[in-house]
Amino acid sequence: MKQSNKTWAPALITFLVLGLIVAWVIISSGSDPLALARLGTQYSHNDPNGTQGYDGQFVYYIARDLRPDGAATHLDVPAYRYQRILMPLLARLLSFGNLEILPWMLAAIGIVAHSLGTWGLAAMLKNWGINPWYALVYGLWAGFVLAVRLDLPEPLAYGLVVAALLAASKEKQGTAWILYGLALFAKEVTLLFVAAQGLIYLWRRQWRSALGLGLLTLLPFGLFQLWLWHTFGALGLGSGGDMTTPFEWIPLMGLFRIGAYSPTLLIASLVVFGPFLLVPVFWGLWVVGVKVWQREIELIDLAFGLNTAIILFLPFSTFREPGGLLRFACGMVLSLILFAGRYRHLKVLRYLPLMLILNVFLLK
Repeated sequence: MKQSNKTWAPALITFLVLGLIVAWVIISSGSDPLALARLGTQYSHNDPNGTQGYDGQFVYYIARDLRPDGAATHLDVPAYRYQRILMPLLARLLSFGNLEILPWMLAAIGIVAHSLGTWGLAAMLKNWGINPWYALVYGLWAGFVLAVRLDLPEPLAYGLVVAALLAASKEKQGTAWILYGLALFAKEVTLLFVAAQGLIYLWRRQWRSALGLGLLTLLPFGLFQLWLWHTFGALGLGSGGDMTTPFEWIPLMGLFRIGAYSPTLLIASLVVFGPFLLVPVFWGLWVVGVKVWQREIELIDLAFGLNTAIILFLPFSTFREPGGLLRFACGMVLSLILFAGRYRHLKVLRYLPLMLILNVFLLK
């Protein structure tokens, strides 16, 4: 990619592309913004034989009725869904409680949050002397585009992670801790970045920083989990909603279980996801493992290592659904771009745009 100092350009393109996709979906559905959330009658009308819809509907139901007992009747796994309270709460606040405006706010939050996250990543790359255009891979990654298309919280969650990393790079630790905490309330999988930050503090014996992260980031989230347990009878943390399988203990067993149902589908999954997910995962584990062995570990390294390692143990229910896999891989893609940019792995950076081939799944 040709060098550029314009960090806003990748964010602008991301904003325009996402805006066009969202507009197309709404217009083609009779100007109904709820088409993005894909409501299913199984949960909207409590009809056990109705349509299932998709996960964005739960964000909408919580935003529509923030009361735990009111929202729970429309959620498949109440504690698991309700733990992602930030996006519904933000949409409700921005719509001033107007239920007609609410669906539009959900769409706007996804577009704006992801565009700002792309800008923040471009700024970090520029600070490292890397072409900020590589941030466009993050901006147009299929998992994020799908999340915006379906009113899901990944763009908001990882946008907050980018903001936290940017704040930390400017030595604004308190701000970073608060942003990390907000990211957890957007989507719990960002805990991998928080864990990386905490482990770095412990590695360097920065006890005060570790305490600050614990108090401002982990403690509020932990107390919220206890509240979920008290309210819904279960913690929010888990492997997914209704009909999901648990995380695996054997690496990639969730992927190989596909072969028990269809060997052809397993081969197809390896061909499609192998070059763009599994290769980065194995490369990441190798290079980060070397850094750990040499005791040269940094925050970006550990974040990359954790976000790649978790892919190996994903549930079968995640591997069998391409959309779910692409969304879960958002953290890996972000950390991969950060790692490749921080250490100037130019060959890897040039390889990154090829990952956008997986946007073909959005055509379905």
